Amino acid sequence: MKLNVRAFALTGGILWGIAVFLFTWWVIMFEGASGEPTVIGLLYRGYTLSPAGSVIGLVWGFFDGLIGGALFAWLYNRLAR
Repeated sequence: MKLNVRAFALTGGILWGIAVFLFTWWVIMFEGASGEPTVIGLLYRGYTLSPAGSVIGLVWGFFDGLIGGALFAWLYNRLAR
């Protein structure tokens, strides 16, 4: 079975972007917003535990998941031959 690289990449990007967005709001709901740097903030430039940071994380997460999904599907197709 061959994976559609474009579809897998878009799925990965959408899921990872939404996951980062929801995770940020989950932490804000229980811990409160803070401008302190986080581990994710070290990877995603501009990300903080704030409402604006959740949108920044959504965008970074989308592109990160897009690239990761495309690489995964491409590598899977190469190895599944």
